[in-house]
Amino acid sequence: MAMIEKQNSGVYLRGGIPTAASGKDPAAREKTMAYSILRAHEKRRSNDGKMRIGFDAMISHDITYVGIIQTARASGMKEFPIPYALTNCHNSLCAVGGTINEDDHAFGLSAAKKYGGIYVPANQAVIHQFAREKLSGCGKMILGSDSHTRYGCYGTMAVGEGGGELAKQLLKNTWDIDEPEVVLVWVDGTVPHGIGPHDVAIALVGATFPDGFVKNKVLEFAGPGIASLSMDFRIGVDVMTTETSCLSSIWITDSTVRDFYQNVGRPDAFAPLSPEDGAYYDSMVTIHLDQMESMIALPFHPSKAFTIHELQKDPEGIFKAVEADCNRSLGGKVTLDLCRSINQEGKVQCDQGVIVGCAGGMYENIVEAAAILDGKSVGNGYFDLSVYPSSTPINLAIVRDGTAQALLEAGAVLKPCFCGPCFGAGDTPAHNTLSIRHATRNFANREGSKPANGQIAAVALMDARSIAATAANGGVLTAATDIDYTVAPHTYTYSDEMYEKRCYFGFGKADPSVELRLGPNITDWPKMPRLEDDLLVRLCAVIDDEVTTTDELIPSGETSSYRSNPIALSEFALSRRVPEYVGRSKAVREMETERRAGRTDAAVAAALGAVDGSADRTTVGSCIFARKPGDGSAREQAASCQKVLGGFANICYEYATKRYRSNCINWGVIPFTIDRDTAFDYTDGDWIYVPGVRAGLLAGQEAFDGKVITESGVQDIRLYCRDLSEDEKRILTEGCLMNYYAAGYGAD
Repeated sequence: MAMIEKQNSGVYLRGGIPTAASGKDPAAREKTMAYSILRAHEKRRSNDGKMRIGFDAMISHDITYVGIIQTARASGMKEFPIPYALTNCHNSLCAVGGTINEDDHAFGLSAAKKYGGIYVPANQAVIHQFAREKLSGCGKMILGSDSHTRYGCYGTMAVGEGGGELAKQLLKNTWDIDEPEVVLVWVDGTVPHGIGPHDVAIALVGATFPDGFVKNKVLEFAGPGIASLSMDFRIGVDVMTTETSCLSSIWITDSTVRDFYQNVGRPDAFAPLSPEDGAYYDSMVTIHLDQMESMIALPFHPSKAFTIHELQKDPEGIFKAVEADCNRSLGGKVTLDLCRSINQEGKVQCDQGVIVGCAGGMYENIVEAAAILDGKSVGNGYFDLSVYPSSTPINLAIVRDGTAQALLEAGAVLKPCFCGPCFGAGDTPAHNTLSIRHATRNFANREGSKPANGQIAAVALMDARSIAATAANGGVLTAATDIDYTVAPHTYTYSDEMYEKRCYFGFGKADPSVELRLGPNITDWPKMPRLEDDLLVRLCAVIDDEVTTTDELIPSGETSSYRSNPIALSEFALSRRVPEYVGRSKAVREMETERRAGRTDAAVAAALGAVDGSADRTTVGSCIFARKPGDGSAREQAASCQKVLGGFANICYEYATKRYRSNCINWGVIPFTIDRDTAFDYTDGDWIYVPGVRAGLLAGQEAFDGKVITESGVQDIRLYCRDLSEDEKRILTEGCLMNYYAAGYGAD
């Protein structure tokens, strides 16, 4: 029996048992937990097939909240209409870039006071743990400006989106989605000793991401196996559902969930949730917990899943295959050499271990890691181990129960509540060494590496238990299921006295007299031009990788300090993938500036002359082609940087995530697609002309006949822009979300 099984056909849940359906039954889909919650949050119904959702609460961190608040206040926001928590867990290393990170924190506190928000100072909690402890609730919906916004196992449907979608909520607008399909995730069996949540999560991602099995669908977890899982185990799986590319998640709730809310002092947040009898699901995934093995996800994606035993048997063969795939994506800028991590005994030797963040830094993960390391040593070789608890209540608990002492005595390093290692701002591994992490992602260009500078970090994902087992074995890769260890009975006793002393809880207490504290790096968004009748875009980056991540579109790490300065940040766009992109886009942006001033650049005139176009009615912008862009982070800057540089379109076969496509729309970047069987044989510098695009978008036109202008002549191309809501059409034609509000649309 496999660990994960997939059924790509409909099922009913009748009498608590999944049974095959003979056809689609959208009406019975309404009996799912997902639809019960979604319908309860619809602000209005319409005839266009869209659900228009209002959320109960929102949460952002210090890479995203400045831009969101700047967007919302420029669009007329006076106060936060729902609880909105601003956490400080990404730009916590305030030495990077001088004063600018701490300036953002000061801005955040002043905004919380002015608009009535919740402010969580640096090192108090990572964004998602604070939301779990203080904002979640059964039947609620939470929107976060971070892709790993997932609280389904707490009975909360949560979604990670770009900043534009949060700004809409602050302006009392809605999150608009097509009615999603729902996938039943049936959990059975019990977890073997040594298996942790990341083992299950990696197996799930490996089974569902590559073929898009659950893309943009809601995962609904049920089944007898859930009852034996602790809350920490459940959230360790749930938070990684983001990497499957699903839309959101929801789990049945039981006494374990009730006890969690009792423990965190919010018993009223609990309510029993389960599907109605006869609920229909569009497909099913089965997780057999008793078949689970210790897992590892190799570079550069959480879906590159292997059992640790597989890798131990054939490290060279597996590494060479993964190397070949990785090195193709690096484009020759640097060579990844995983085989150098095979020691003289033929075993995999790791150089670093990290247990961190919203996935790894949970109480039970840390307790079990400490039990494995108790009385042992990390050693004084190249291998080192860092542990980051995900909140100060967890930190306090491991100090009180002796867990912290056991880790420190073994040679591990305890660090504050910080997300840095997840995106390259902390514990960056040495060049071409193998780091093993209980973290969320292991993309190229993410963990601190800079391929364009000849630097590469090789990060593999593993569960905290196997990381600790590896640490106890001197860094030699070891599955936790292969060692004997005992975990003493433990109970997590939550205490939020630190939150009460340090956090600002200001929802409902907006004070307009408070002045925002604006550091020198905090700037307003530049003015964005609206879309004219026709569009002429120049290809400034053509990327032929199968998937392009948001970390390639706008790198993480050191760029995080510039997220409050749109113009400075735009200088980093595609810098680790197509370094020439910024210069090319700036040149096109200048052409559009000249056109609006009545002076037409010779290159623009020549391109328009080839297709009988008119400069007076044609917007000139830059464009990116990528096969499947937008996998990974929710960061809106992946799109806003393109817009700041003069971008007006993306062209691709499909968008990796809904959130990246939404970011493009909110920043006035038209999300075109082309048919999969259309060869894109064009290159940097070619032009694409789309006549009548403004009128076509407003009329609901979904297919556009364009012209590609190359040195060898003019060719036809058919572009698509499908499934836009009425609001999205207006946002695109006005040029961006802020222009849309400035023009009087979207008013409450």
